Amino acid sequence: MRIDALVVVKGGGDLATGAAFRLCRAGFRVIVTEIPRPTCVRRTVSFAEAVYAGEVMVEGVKARLAGSIREAERMLDTGVAPVLVDPAAECVRKLRPSVLVDGIMAKTNTGTCLGDAPVVVALGPGFTAGVDCHAVVETNRGHDLGRAIMDGPASADTGVPGTIEGEAARRILRAPVSGALCARRAIGAIVHAGDVVAEVDGHAVPAQIGGVLRGLLHDGLAVTAGTKVGDVDPRAKPEHCATISDKSLAVGGGVLEAVMALLPLELAATPPERSGSPGS
Repeated sequence: MRIDALVVVKGGGDLATGAAFRLCRAGFRVIVTEIPRPTCVRRTVSFAEAVYAGEVMVEGVKARLAGSIREAERMLDTGVAPVLVDPAAECVRKLRPSVLVDGIMAKTNTGTCLGDAPVVVALGPGFTAGVDCHAVVETNRGHDLGRAIMDGPASADTGVPGTIEGEAARRILRAPVSGALCARRAIGAIVHAGDVVAEVDGHAVPAQIGGVLRGLLHDGLAVTAGTKVGDVDPRAKPEHCATISDKSLAVGGGVLEAVMALLPLELAATPPERSGSPGS
């Protein structure tokens, strides 16, 4: 079933992709916006990777880089999720989507407001439902993960990574210094504690635990000291690198629930008129 309602998802990282994936599978028309050099760790399951590769397939849903708003609109008619390099999400003003999803995960609101669309949904810390969005979806692991909050804020950022197989902070790979990232291992590789998986300005980034390298920033990206550059999954199942995580699916489910609960039926059936020409 196809739903004519247009959704713009700001951000194409793994959590935002979980939301875009659920919406696409439910029949919505989805456009993703990104920055020129996305900083996604779980690149193999992030629509943002289309900015680098031109096209990416995540569990049967294809995302493709679009060079303009007009091209993105044409892609929608083919069932592809267009990815626009549009850091300020200026396409929102031109396209007037029925739904806006802020999935940037900056841990603070970078400019989304209630008036951006008839339904505005945001992910995680920095947002309060009823203030800067209509609903906020909990992204913190635990009892409330994926909950669609219609009144009030999501949990504050704890700064502590979620625990997997008893590992939390040690599974995260961080830049030891500022500089350009140089990958030494590929996503999906089995690593052991002490293995060098990347370098930053010649300084080694070793794995602290054994497992599978589930994510790593794109080669050549400039990072600052302390930045999260990768993720080792102690469950050591390479096949997990090619599928959306339980967390992302839960968050995506919360987004879909919020959209279906808040979107007026007439908007779901009829796309809103756009103001002005989308431009080229």
